Amino acid sequence: MLGAKPRYAHHAITTAGVAHDMDLQFTSEEEAFRLKVRSWLDENMPTSGLSDTREGRDDKTWLARAKAWQRRLYEAGYVALAWPKEYGGQAMDPVRQSIVNDEMVRAKAPYNVGASGLGMLGPTLISWGSEEQKQRYLPKILTAEEIWCQGYSEPGAGSDLASLKTRAEIVGDEFVVNGQKVWTSGAQYADMMFCLVRTDPEAPKHRGISYVLIDMHTPGITVRPLVQMTGDRGFNEVFFDNVRVPRKNLVAKLNEGWIVANATLFHERNMLGSASGSEQRFNRLLALAKSITRGGRPLTEDPVFRQRLVELEIRVEAIRFHALRQLTDQIRGKNPGVEAMINKLVGTELNHDLATAAMEAMGDYSMLARDDEAALDHAYWPYEWMFSLGLVIGGGTSHIQKNIIAERGLKMPKSR
Repeated sequence: MLGAKPRYAHHAITTAGVAHDMDLQFTSEEEAFRLKVRSWLDENMPTSGLSDTREGRDDKTWLARAKAWQRRLYEAGYVALAWPKEYGGQAMDPVRQSIVNDEMVRAKAPYNVGASGLGMLGPTLISWGSEEQKQRYLPKILTAEEIWCQGYSEPGAGSDLASLKTRAEIVGDEFVVNGQKVWTSGAQYADMMFCLVRTDPEAPKHRGISYVLIDMHTPGITVRPLVQMTGDRGFNEVFFDNVRVPRKNLVAKLNEGWIVANATLFHERNMLGSASGSEQRFNRLLALAKSITRGGRPLTEDPVFRQRLVELEIRVEAIRFHALRQLTDQIRGKNPGVEAMINKLVGTELNHDLATAAMEAMGDYSMLARDDEAALDHAYWPYEWMFSLGLVIGGGTSHIQKNIIAERGLKMPKSR
Protein backbone atom coordinates (compact mmCIF):
# COMPACT_ATOMS: atom_id res chain seq x y z
CA MET A 1 0.00 0.00 0.00
CA LEU A 2 1.29 3.46 -0.88
CA GLY A 3 2.92 5.20 2.06
CA ALA A 4 2.86 2.13 4.31
CA LYS A 5 6.07 1.37 6.22
CA PRO A 6 6.91 -2.29 6.87
CA ARG A 7 8.59 -3.50 10.04
CA TYR A 8 12.14 -4.53 9.29
CA ALA A 9 14.22 -7.08 11.11
CA HIS A 10 18.01 -7.37 10.95
CA HIS A 11 19.11 -7.19 7.30
CA ALA A 12 22.28 -7.35 5.27
CA ILE A 13 22.10 -5.12 2.21
CA THR A 14 24.51 -5.70 -0.65
CA THR A 15 25.87 -2.87 -2.78
CA ALA A 16 28.49 -3.37 -5.46
CA GLY A 17 29.16 -6.85 -4.11
CA VAL A 18 29.81 -5.67 -0.54
CA ALA A 19 27.49 -6.71 2.28
CA HIS A 20 26.43 -3.95 4.69
CA ASP A 21 25.00 -5.45 7.88
CA MET A 22 22.51 -3.04 9.44
CA ASP A 23 20.16 -3.10 12.38
CA LEU A 24 16.99 -1.36 11.22
CA GLN A 25 15.21 -1.31 14.57
CA PHE A 26 15.52 1.06 17.52
CA THR A 27 16.60 -0.33 20.86
CA SER A 28 14.11 0.13 23.68
CA GLU A 29 16.20 3.07 24.97
CA GLU A 30 16.28 4.69 21.52
CA GLU A 31 12.53 4.20 21.12
CA ALA A 32 11.96 5.86 24.50
CA PHE A 33 14.18 8.77 23.42
CA ARG A 34 12.26 9.12 20.15
CA LEU A 35 8.93 9.30 21.99
CA LYS A 36 10.39 11.86 24.41
CA VAL A 37 11.53 14.07 21.50
CA ARG A 38 8.15 13.71 19.79
CA SER A 39 6.30 14.67 22.95
CA TRP A 40 8.53 17.69 23.51
CA LEU A 41 8.00 18.92 19.95
CA ASP A 42 4.23 18.46 20.20
CA GLU A 43 4.21 20.63 23.33
CA ASN A 44 6.73 23.28 22.30
CA MET A 45 6.30 23.91 18.57
CA PRO A 46 5.86 27.61 17.72
CA THR A 47 2.24 28.36 16.84
CA SER A 48 2.94 31.38 14.62
CA GLY A 49 5.63 33.49 13.02
CA LEU A 50 7.78 30.63 11.72
CA SER A 51 5.29 28.53 9.77
CA ASP A 52 7.02 28.97 6.40
CA THR A 53 10.72 28.63 7.10
CA ARG A 54 11.83 30.19 3.83
CA GLU A 55 9.77 33.36 3.96
CA GLY A 56 10.39 36.62 5.75
CA ARG A 57 14.10 36.24 6.28
CA ASP A 58 14.66 39.95 5.81
CA ASP A 59 12.29 40.61 8.68
CA LYS A 60 13.91 41.34 12.06
CA THR A 61 10.94 39.92 13.93
CA TRP A 62 11.26 36.62 12.03
CA LEU A 63 15.00 36.49 12.78
CA ALA A 64 14.48 37.09 16.51
CA ARG A 65 11.83 34.34 16.64
CA ALA A 66 14.03 31.96 14.67
CA LYS A 67 16.98 32.51 17.03
CA ALA A 68 14.73 32.04 20.05
CA TRP A 69 13.43 28.75 18.62
CA GLN A 70 16.98 27.37 18.12
CA ARG A 71 17.96 28.45 21.65
CA ARG A 72 14.90 26.68 22.99
CA LEU A 73 15.85 23.50 21.14
CA TYR A 74 19.40 23.75 22.47
CA GLU A 75 18.30 24.28 26.06
CA ALA A 76 16.08 21.20 25.74
CA GLY A 77 19.14 19.20 24.62
CA TYR A 78 18.15 18.68 20.98
CA VAL A 79 20.87 20.58 19.08
CA ALA A 80 24.21 19.05 18.01
CA LEU A 81 23.87 16.05 20.31
CA ALA A 82 27.01 14.38 18.93
CA TRP A 83 29.32 17.37 19.52
CA PRO A 84 31.93 17.03 22.30
CA LYS A 85 30.75 18.14 25.73
CA GLU A 86 33.58 20.64 26.12
CA TYR A 87 32.10 22.67 23.24
CA GLY A 88 28.48 22.53 24.34
CA GLY A 89 27.42 19.18 22.89
CA GLN A 90 26.38 16.00 24.65
CA ALA A 91 28.81 13.49 23.09
CA MET A 92 25.91 11.21 22.18
CA ASP A 93 26.00 8.62 19.43
CA PRO A 94 24.79 9.69 15.96
CA VAL A 95 21.60 7.63 16.32
CA ARG A 96 20.20 10.14 18.82
CA GLN A 97 20.88 13.05 16.46
CA SER A 98 19.29 11.11 13.61
CA ILE A 99 16.19 10.53 15.73
CA VAL A 100 15.91 14.24 16.54
CA ASN A 101 16.31 15.15 12.86
CA ASP A 102 13.60 12.68 11.83
CA GLU A 103 11.18 13.89 14.48
CA MET A 104 11.80 17.53 13.53
CA VAL A 105 10.82 16.71 9.96
CA ARG A 106 7.80 14.68 11.07
CA ALA A 107 6.56 17.57 13.21
CA LYS A 108 7.23 20.09 10.41
CA ALA A 109 9.33 22.00 12.91
CA PRO A 110 10.87 25.33 11.82
CA TYR A 111 14.22 25.27 10.09
CA ASN A 112 17.17 26.01 12.37
CA VAL A 113 18.29 29.53 11.48
CA GLY A 114 21.86 28.55 12.45
CA ALA A 115 21.91 25.51 10.15
CA SER A 116 25.06 26.56 8.26
CA GLY A 117 26.94 26.84 11.54
CA LEU A 118 25.44 23.68 13.03
CA GLY A 119 25.69 21.45 9.99
CA MET A 120 28.71 22.79 8.12
CA LEU A 121 31.12 25.02 10.03
CA GLY A 122 30.74 23.43 13.47
CA PRO A 123 31.81 19.90 12.42
CA THR A 124 34.61 21.44 10.32
CA LEU A 125 35.99 23.43 13.26
CA ILE A 126 35.79 20.41 15.55
CA SER A 127 38.08 18.57 13.12
CA TRP A 128 40.29 21.41 11.83
CA GLY A 129 39.99 24.46 14.08
CA SER A 130 42.41 25.60 16.75
CA GLU A 131 41.41 25.21 20.38
CA GLU A 132 40.95 28.98 20.61
CA GLN A 133 38.61 28.93 17.59
CA LYS A 134 36.56 26.05 19.01
CA GLN A 135 36.12 27.76 22.36
CA ARG A 136 35.31 31.10 20.74
CA TYR A 137 32.83 30.06 18.03
CA LEU A 138 31.20 26.70 18.76
CA PRO A 139 29.10 27.67 21.82
CA LYS A 140 27.61 30.69 20.00
CA ILE A 141 26.74 28.51 17.00
CA LEU A 142 24.68 26.25 19.26
CA THR A 143 22.70 29.06 20.87
CA ALA A 144 22.20 30.99 17.59
CA GLU A 145 23.95 33.97 19.15
CA GLU A 146 26.06 34.10 15.99
CA ILE A 147 24.65 33.12 12.58
CA TRP A 148 27.03 31.96 9.85
CA CYS A 149 27.01 32.05 6.05
CA GLN A 150 29.25 30.34 3.49
CA GLY A 151 31.57 32.33 1.22
CA TYR A 152 32.48 29.86 -1.52
CA SER A 153 30.94 30.57 -4.96
CA GLU A 154 32.02 33.51 -7.10
CA PRO A 155 30.80 34.84 -10.46
CA GLY A 156 33.56 32.89 -12.24
CA ALA A 157 33.92 30.03 -9.75
CA GLY A 158 30.81 27.94 -9.17
CA SER A 159 31.17 24.28 -10.12
CA ASP A 160 34.87 24.96 -10.68
CA LEU A 161 35.26 26.38 -7.18
CA ALA A 162 39.07 26.16 -7.20
CA SER A 163 39.11 28.97 -9.80
CA LEU A 164 38.10 31.49 -7.12
CA LYS A 165 39.77 34.89 -7.29
CA THR A 166 38.84 36.64 -4.01
CA ARG A 167 42.25 37.68 -2.75
CA ALA A 168 43.61 37.88 0.79
CA GLU A 169 46.99 39.57 1.22
CA ILE A 170 48.89 39.32 4.48
CA VAL A 171 49.64 42.71 6.04
CA GLY A 172 51.19 42.34 9.49
CA ASP A 173 48.83 40.33 11.67
CA GLU A 174 45.90 40.66 9.28
CA PHE A 175 44.56 39.50 5.94
CA VAL A 176 43.30 42.24 3.64
CA VAL A 177 40.47 40.75 1.58
CA ASN A 178 39.22 42.02 -1.79
CA GLY A 179 36.79 40.35 -4.16
CA GLN A 180 33.24 39.07 -4.49
CA LYS A 181 31.14 36.07 -3.49
CA VAL A 182 27.73 35.16 -4.89
CA TRP A 183 24.74 32.89 -4.05
CA THR A 184 25.57 33.39 -0.38
CA SER A 185 22.59 32.05 1.56
CA GLY A 186 21.60 34.08 4.61
CA ALA A 187 24.31 36.72 4.22
CA GLN A 188 21.71 39.45 4.76
CA TYR A 189 21.40 38.48 8.45
CA ALA A 190 24.63 36.55 9.10
CA ASP A 191 27.10 37.66 11.77
CA MET A 192 30.03 35.63 10.44
CA MET A 193 31.21 33.96 7.22
CA PHE A 194 33.48 30.96 6.65
CA CYS A 195 35.21 31.99 3.46
CA LEU A 196 37.65 30.68 0.85
CA VAL A 197 40.27 33.20 -0.29
CA ARG A 198 43.31 32.99 -2.53
CA THR A 199 46.47 33.68 -0.55
CA ASP A 200 49.02 32.51 -3.15
CA PRO A 201 48.04 33.53 -6.70
CA GLU A 202 51.14 31.84 -8.15
CA ALA A 203 50.28 28.37 -6.82
CA PRO A 204 48.25 25.76 -8.78
CA LYS A 205 44.56 26.57 -8.42
CA HIS A 206 43.77 23.86 -5.84
CA ARG A 207 46.65 25.15 -3.74
CA GLY A 208 47.19 28.67 -2.55
CA ILE A 209 43.66 28.79 -1.12
CA SER A 210 43.03 29.51 2.57
CA TYR A 211 39.97 29.08 4.78
CA VAL A 212 39.25 32.13 6.95
CA LEU A 213 36.52 33.27 9.32
CA ILE A 214 35.21 36.78 8.62
CA ASP A 215 33.10 39.03 10.84
CA MET A 216 30.28 40.26 8.57
CA HIS A 217 30.12 43.56 10.47
CA THR A 218 33.67 44.49 9.43
CA PRO A 219 33.98 47.76 7.44
CA GLY A 220 34.29 47.21 3.68
CA ILE A 221 31.68 44.43 3.37
CA THR A 222 28.62 45.09 1.20
CA VAL A 223 25.72 42.62 0.94
CA ARG A 224 23.27 42.84 -1.97
CA PRO A 225 20.27 40.48 -1.95
CA LEU A 226 19.41 38.56 -5.15
CA VAL A 227 15.72 38.10 -5.94
CA GLN A 228 15.01 34.47 -6.81
CA MET A 229 12.25 33.19 -9.09
CA THR A 230 10.35 32.28 -5.90
CA GLY A 231 10.26 36.00 -5.06
CA ASP A 232 12.48 35.49 -2.00
CA ARG A 233 15.81 37.17 -1.28
CA GLY A 234 17.63 34.32 0.44
CA PHE A 235 20.73 34.43 -1.77
CA ASN A 236 23.13 37.38 -1.90
CA GLU A 237 26.13 38.93 -3.52
CA VAL A 238 28.87 39.88 -1.03
CA PHE A 239 31.61 42.38 -1.91
CA PHE A 240 34.89 42.81 -0.02
CA ASP A 241 36.73 46.13 -0.27
CA ASN A 242 39.97 46.08 1.76
CA VAL A 243 38.32 44.06 4.53
CA ARG A 244 40.75 43.43 7.38
CA VAL A 245 40.62 39.97 9.00
CA PRO A 246 42.84 38.90 11.93
CA ARG A 247 45.34 36.16 10.99
CA LYS A 248 44.15 34.17 14.00
CA ASN A 249 40.93 33.61 12.00
CA LEU A 250 42.78 31.31 9.61
CA VAL A 251 41.55 27.71 9.95
CA ALA A 252 44.32 25.09 9.65
CA LYS A 253 47.40 26.04 7.61
CA LEU A 254 47.97 28.89 5.20
CA ASN A 255 47.40 27.88 1.55
CA GLU A 256 45.89 24.51 2.55
CA GLY A 257 42.27 25.61 2.72
CA TRP A 258 41.13 23.32 -0.08
CA ILE A 259 41.33 20.33 2.25
CA VAL A 260 39.27 22.12 4.90
CA ALA A 261 36.82 23.35 2.24
CA ASN A 262 36.12 19.78 1.14
CA ALA A 263 35.39 18.75 4.71
CA THR A 264 32.74 21.49 4.84
CA LEU A 265 31.35 20.43 1.45
CA PHE A 266 30.91 16.90 2.75
CA HIS A 267 28.71 18.17 5.58
CA GLU A 268 26.81 20.52 3.22
CA ARG A 269 25.97 17.72 0.79
CA ASN A 270 24.65 15.58 3.61
CA MET A 271 22.36 18.46 4.64
CA LEU A 272 21.05 18.99 1.10
CA GLY A 273 20.26 15.29 0.58
CA SER A 274 18.21 14.63 3.72
CA ALA A 275 16.33 11.31 3.57
CA SER A 276 13.82 12.48 6.17
CA GLY A 277 12.95 15.51 4.08
CA SER A 278 12.29 13.38 1.00
CA GLU A 279 10.02 11.06 2.97
CA GLN A 280 8.04 14.01 4.34
CA ARG A 281 7.62 15.48 0.85
CA PHE A 282 6.42 12.15 -0.52
CA ASN A 283 3.81 11.89 2.23
CA ARG A 284 2.63 15.39 1.38
CA LEU A 285 2.46 14.49 -2.33
CA LEU A 286 0.45 11.38 -1.48
CA ALA A 287 -2.02 13.42 0.57
CA LEU A 288 -2.35 15.87 -2.32
CA ALA A 289 -3.02 13.07 -4.81
CA LYS A 290 -5.73 11.64 -2.54
CA SER A 291 -7.44 15.05 -2.44
CA ILE A 292 -7.54 15.53 -6.23
CA THR A 293 -10.17 13.73 -8.30
CA ARG A 294 -9.80 12.79 -11.94
CA GLY A 295 -12.56 10.98 -13.83
CA GLY A 296 -14.65 10.82 -10.68
CA ARG A 297 -12.04 9.05 -8.53
CA PRO A 298 -9.01 10.07 -6.45
CA LEU A 299 -5.80 10.54 -8.41
CA THR A 300 -4.23 7.74 -6.34
CA GLU A 301 -6.58 5.32 -8.15
CA ASP A 302 -5.51 6.49 -11.59
CA PRO A 303 -3.26 3.65 -12.83
CA VAL A 304 -0.77 5.92 -14.61
CA PHE A 305 -0.31 8.38 -11.76
CA ARG A 306 -0.38 5.57 -9.19
CA GLN A 307 2.54 3.93 -10.99
CA ARG A 308 4.40 7.21 -10.84
CA LEU A 309 3.79 7.45 -7.09
CA VAL A 310 5.08 3.91 -6.62
CA GLU A 311 8.27 4.69 -8.55
CA LEU A 312 8.84 7.79 -6.43
CA GLU A 313 8.19 5.88 -3.21
CA ILE A 314 10.75 3.26 -4.23
CA ARG A 315 13.33 6.04 -4.62
CA VAL A 316 12.36 7.49 -1.24
CA GLU A 317 12.83 4.08 0.39
CA ALA A 318 16.18 3.60 -1.37
CA ILE A 319 17.58 6.87 -0.03
CA ARG A 320 16.22 6.01 3.43
CA PHE A 321 18.12 2.70 3.41
CA HIS A 322 21.22 4.51 2.17
CA ALA A 323 20.93 6.87 5.14
CA LEU A 324 20.62 3.91 7.52
CA ARG A 325 23.72 2.34 6.01
CA GLN A 326 25.61 5.59 6.55
CA LEU A 327 24.38 5.76 10.13
CA THR A 328 25.63 2.22 10.71
CA ASP A 329 29.02 3.16 9.26
CA GLN A 330 29.18 6.23 11.53
CA ILE A 331 28.52 4.12 14.62
CA ARG A 332 31.29 1.74 13.60
CA GLY A 333 33.74 4.56 12.91
CA LYS A 334 34.00 3.92 9.18
CA ASN A 335 35.12 6.76 6.92
CA PRO A 336 32.20 8.08 4.85
CA GLY A 337 33.77 7.99 1.37
CA VAL A 338 31.52 9.34 -1.41
CA GLU A 339 28.23 8.74 0.40
CA ALA A 340 27.64 12.47 0.94
CA MET A 341 27.89 13.05 -2.82
CA ILE A 342 25.35 10.26 -3.36
CA ASN A 343 23.05 11.86 -0.78
CA LYS A 344 23.27 15.22 -2.50
CA LEU A 345 22.84 13.88 -6.04
CA VAL A 346 19.98 11.50 -5.33
CA GLY A 347 18.22 13.57 -2.66
CA THR A 348 18.05 16.89 -4.49
CA GLU A 349 16.98 15.33 -7.80
CA LEU A 350 14.35 13.23 -6.02
CA ASN A 351 12.92 16.26 -4.24
CA HIS A 352 12.60 18.13 -7.53
CA ASP A 353 10.89 15.12 -9.14
CA LEU A 354 8.44 14.92 -6.22
CA ALA A 355 7.58 18.59 -6.75
CA THR A 356 7.24 18.04 -10.51
CA ALA A 357 4.77 15.21 -9.93
CA ALA A 358 2.74 17.46 -7.62
CA MET A 359 2.71 20.28 -10.16
CA GLU A 360 1.43 17.95 -12.87
CA ALA A 361 -1.20 16.53 -10.52
CA MET A 362 -2.54 20.03 -9.79
CA GLY A 363 -2.77 20.98 -13.46
CA ASP A 364 -3.73 24.64 -13.95
CA TYR A 365 -3.79 25.17 -10.17
CA SER A 366 -0.01 24.76 -10.16
CA MET A 367 0.27 28.26 -11.63
CA LEU A 368 -1.31 29.96 -8.61
CA ALA A 369 0.90 31.91 -6.21
CA ARG A 370 0.97 31.36 -2.46
CA ASP A 371 -1.18 34.43 -1.78
CA ASP A 372 -4.04 33.13 -3.99
CA GLU A 373 -7.02 31.79 -2.01
CA ALA A 374 -7.76 29.18 -4.69
CA ALA A 375 -4.26 27.66 -4.49
CA LEU A 376 -4.05 23.98 -3.55
CA ASP A 377 -2.03 22.88 -0.51
CA HIS A 378 -1.31 26.54 0.35
CA ALA A 379 0.68 26.82 -2.92
CA TYR A 380 3.48 24.82 -1.31
CA TRP A 381 4.35 22.90 -4.48
CA PRO A 382 4.96 25.72 -6.99
CA TYR A 383 7.32 27.27 -4.44
CA GLU A 384 8.96 23.91 -3.69
CA TRP A 385 9.38 23.16 -7.40
CA MET A 386 11.29 26.39 -7.99
CA PHE A 387 13.30 26.18 -4.77
CA SER A 388 14.28 22.52 -5.26
CA LEU A 389 15.59 23.27 -8.75
CA GLY A 390 18.15 25.60 -7.18
CA LEU A 391 19.31 22.89 -4.77
CA VAL A 392 20.07 20.57 -7.70
CA ILE A 393 22.64 23.20 -8.67
CA GLY A 394 23.76 24.47 -5.24
CA GLY A 395 26.42 22.59 -3.27
CA GLY A 396 27.87 21.17 -6.49
CA THR A 397 25.78 20.47 -9.59
CA SER A 398 24.53 16.97 -10.40
CA HIS A 399 27.07 16.39 -13.17
CA ILE A 400 29.89 17.39 -10.79
CA GLN A 401 28.57 14.93 -8.17
CA LYS A 402 28.39 12.16 -10.80
CA ASN A 403 32.00 12.77 -11.80
CA ILE A 404 33.19 12.64 -8.18
CA ILE A 405 31.20 9.46 -7.48
CA ALA A 406 32.53 7.81 -10.65
CA GLU A 407 36.17 8.78 -10.10
CA ARG A 408 36.50 8.47 -6.32
CA GLY A 409 33.85 5.88 -5.54
CA LEU A 410 33.85 3.60 -8.57
CA LYS A 411 37.51 4.26 -9.52
CA MET A 412 36.57 5.03 -13.13
CA PRO A 413 38.98 7.00 -15.35
CA LYS A 414 38.60 10.76 -15.41
CA SER A 415 36.48 12.22 -18.19
CA ARG A 416 38.40 14.12 -20.86
